[in-house]
Amino acid sequence: MTNASPTSTPVTERENTAPRCTLVIERDMPHSPEKIWRALTEGQLIEEWLMKNDFQPVVGHRFNFRSTPVPGWNGVIDGEVLVVEPNARLSYSWGTMGMETAVTWTLTPTGGGTLLRLEQSGFASEESREYKGATYGWRNFVGNLERVAGGLS
Repeated sequence: MTNASPTSTPVTERENTAPRCTLVIERDMPHSPEKIWRALTEGQLIEEWLMKNDFQPVVGHRFNFRSTPVPGWNGVIDGEVLVVEPNARLSYSWGTMGMETAVTWTLTPTGGGTLLRLEQSGFASEESREYKGATYGWRNFVGNLERVAGGLS
């Protein structure tokens, strides 16, 4: 029988229980859920308001969003489609430069169009560089999404 020294004791991994932060942006749009859904799920339209991509609205599909690299970012976002509920809800993972989050779009019909809700969850805090960058970026992207949806017949 051998005596186990403290250095040979197995280490138990603990789940990261640190609170995570979610970015939420809501916007009333004067467009039908069907038009907004098209802008969220058709690759050519996504490129017009967000980035180049190989997106397909199929659960399990792995895809990339691609943009021009800038200092500190390689310009690539890796994703996997998690939820597809046509004209109602779309969710996918969003991974870049070691950061893993999830993006969920919810479309709720209103009397004058659609309430669009974007949630990106998994940030370390509201003070993180990633959260602040996402807040700035999504505000611009959602405006572009509204413009693209408005141009659809």
